[in-house]
Amino acid sequence: MEIILKKDVENLGFTDDIVTVKNGYGRNHLIPQGLAVLATTSAKKVLAETLKQRAFKEEKLIKDATKIADALKELEVKITAKTGDGTKLFGSVNNGNVAEVLASAGHDIDKKFIKVEGGNIKRLGKYNATVRLHRAVIVELPIDIIAEQSN
Repeated sequence: MEIILKKDVENLGFTDDIVTVKNGYGRNHLIPQGLAVLATTSAKKVLAETLKQRAFKEEKLIKDATKIADALKELEVKITAKTGDGTKLFGSVNNGNVAEVLASAGHDIDKKFIKVEGGNIKRLGKYNATVRLHRAVIVELPIDIIAEQSN
């Protein structure tokens, strides 16, 4: 079954992509949830027209995302966390914590666009996070988890 995605769907595609999925997945999940529509010939023509109109806007979005990406590459992200014995953390550090640090640095990025390698970090050290600013602009962000100094 060919469908046109209305919204970004994890591990499937981005908005306005035409993808092929199994009939049950499309009919029972994607279409009723409002995530997709059937890719009929008329829907494809409408999609082609909207993509033409959106090309100019898309170019500006990519330029803006690239500026933010360059600023993020220059950032040194250090997150302090409480530790127990050795390098083990109390709790964990995840994409929400990274989003808070970026917000305090002046970059308001939604946590759903940030992926921390391994999902949750439970030990001190250096890790990487992937920040997706646009479908064409993805930034690798190094993160340093350091121990909180106790008084």
